[in-house]
Amino acid sequence: MCYFRMMKKIAIVDDNLVNRKTIRRNIDTQFEIVFEAVNGREFLEKMKKIPEEKSPQLVLMDVDMPVMNGIEAIAIGTLKYPNLKFLVLTIFDDDEKIFEAIQAGASGYLLKEEDSKFLCEAINNAIEYNGVPMSPAIARKTLEWVKATPRPDNTIKPAADEAVLSEREIEILRLIAKGLDYKKIAERLFISPLTVRTHTSKIYYKLHVNSKAQAIQIAHKLKWI
Repeated sequence: MCYFRMMKKIAIVDDNLVNRKTIRRNIDTQFEIVFEAVNGREFLEKMKKIPEEKSPQLVLMDVDMPVMNGIEAIAIGTLKYPNLKFLVLTIFDDDEKIFEAIQAGASGYLLKEEDSKFLCEAINNAIEYNGVPMSPAIARKTLEWVKATPRPDNTIKPAADEAVLSEREIEILRLIAKGLDYKKIAERLFISPLTVRTHTSKIYYKLHVNSKAQAIQIAHKLKWI
C-alpha cells in the first residue's frame, strides 16, 4: 500500500498485460494512471495526442519490448518532453541495459521484484525531489561502474569531419530511431543486414557513442530526425 495522498499523473509502458495490471493494482490508489502503452512507439504516439494538462509527470518504462524498446523511447522522450521523468521498471539487472538506460536519460532504475511501497516511494522521490531512485542491487552495480570508469581525456578532439554523417548514414539512423532492426532496415533500403551493421558502426564511431539511445539523442539535438 502506498502512503502518498497527492494524485500524481503516471503512464505505464509494458508489453505484458499481466505486468501492466500488477503495476496498476500496486499504485492506482495513490497515483492517477493517465494511459498505458505496449511499446515505446505507442507511448510516443499517445504523448503527441494527450492534452498538456493531462500529460503524465512520470513514466514507468519496461526495457525489453517489441517495435521500440524502452531505452530508445527514453532517449527520444527525454528530448521531446524534458520535464517528464522516466523510471525503468524491469526484470533485467544486467550491466549493459542499466547503463544504456542511464545514458538515455532515465531518472531511476527499479526491478519489478520490489514491493509496492518501495515503488511508490521511488515515484514520489523522482517527481517531488528530482531524485534518482534505484533498487539496491542496481545502485551497487552503478557505483561499481562509476568507480571503474576512467575520466575522459578532454584534450583529445575529434576531427571536424568525423561528426558529419553521410546521407545514407542519416537515413539509417532515422530508421533506427523508428525502431527497425538491421534486417528490416536492410529490406527497406535493398541492402544486406551486414551493410546496415557496418554503417551503424560508422555512425557510432563518428558520433563518439556506443549505443542506439545515445545516437538517437544526438540525431534529435542536431535535427537530423
